[in-house]
Amino acid sequence: MIQVATQVFPFFEIPNWTVRLVVLLLVIGFPIALIIAWAFELTPQGLKRTETLDKSGVVPSTKKAWIYVVVIAAAVSVGLFFLGRYTASNRIVKAAVPEKSIAVLPFANLSRDPDNAYFAAGIQDEIITRLAKITELKVISCSSTQRFKSAPDDLPAIAKQLGVTNILEGSVQRSADQVRINVQLTKAESDGHLWADTFDRKLTDIFQIESEIAKTIAETLQAKLTGSEQHAIAAQPTKNTEAHQLYLKGRYFWNKRSAADFKTAIGYFQQSIDKDPGFALAYAGLADTYVLMPGYAASSPKDSLPKAKGAARKALELDTTLAEAHASLGQALLAYDFNFTEAGREFERAIELNPNYATAHQWYAESVLTPLGRFAEAIAEINHARDLDPLSVVINADVGGVLFNARKYDEAIQQLRKTLEMDPGFYYTHWNLSQVLEMKGLPSKR
Repeated sequence: MIQVATQVFPFFEIPNWTVRLVVLLLVIGFPIALIIAWAFELTPQGLKRTETLDKSGVVPSTKKAWIYVVVIAAAVSVGLFFLGRYTASNRIVKAAVPEKSIAVLPFANLSRDPDNAYFAAGIQDEIITRLAKITELKVISCSSTQRFKSAPDDLPAIAKQLGVTNILEGSVQRSADQVRINVQLTKAESDGHLWADTFDRKLTDIFQIESEIAKTIAETLQAKLTGSEQHAIAAQPTKNTEAHQLYLKGRYFWNKRSAADFKTAIGYFQQSIDKDPGFALAYAGLADTYVLMPGYAASSPKDSLPKAKGAARKALELDTTLAEAHASLGQALLAYDFNFTEAGREFERAIELNPNYATAHQWYAESVLTPLGRFAEAIAEINHARDLDPLSVVINADVGGVLFNARKYDEAIQQLRKTLEMDPGFYYTHWNLSQVLEMKGLPSKR
């Protein structure tokens, strides 16, 4: 009976307190039943004292029945054992995806002007950034979610691919100084609506809208907020709406990841700074752009990395809580000054401020932990980065690179071949794979 309670009750989602009650009653009742069974026997004439039957020499006809009871009980017990193993394994697989996990899909641009696509993309990006600062939430990076269209048909499949339980969809409509944002939070597996709302506000209230959305999502998913997290998601980075628009345009082109788009992004970030010299995020955008440019042949390290350091330090001078600025400063210190100690501190601070910032985990693993030979930590960090940004080609390629440096060659080859399936034309994956194959003595089997 205890096996029935512990194995079957959870399968039917019966509350745990009922399981505890059953076990308690059985523990209390067992000695009583044992005493009764010792003192009495069940006969066709009813219950009889055992010593009375012993003196009369009468053997109860029910003794054979107990054999069948034992056999049946054993069969049921074995069946429950295998059922428990099956349901427990299912619960383990299900538990692998956190309940407090979310992906914010691209917001539809419902504005008449198609050029406002940057604005819809920017709102999505900023909501992700606010949610990412909540430690109890797992939040998927924008670079993975942007691969999907607004209002997709198969939410469960997307959630499975991204490794989340919940999906936020939305749309943005902008007209002059007015903005309307529709959002809908859904539990993907059951397609059950958890929350939906419409915000009709002035453009100057955009940060307040984003903050309300992030806070409501946290409450709906029962994620507790610390005081610093409440402050972070309620922050208003600038009061200058024009500077904010220019910043969103800069991020829009920065996300395109090409040499030409990086240069366009720099122009918009600089214009944003001109409108509001105290806008820390615009400096962080500059730092993020300059630090990536050498990797895309958009600039030499000598030209761009000092600018990245300068922009990151200016951003942190204005706002020390910007995880992106800490991460970019760390990467610049590592790539330009080979300062592993200070770079490591910057990456750790970025992760502390924004535990869902996949790039910080990625750079910390690839740029600091791996060169220092701390391979177990590096593999854990790069896997965490991939967990937060599962469709990022560069992060998946870096997983292979870290495994290669840890001399896990077969795992590295398997990972890099999977990454090539994601994007067969990504040079960095080919470069990593060629190194592994060379070490394995298999250069002709690419």
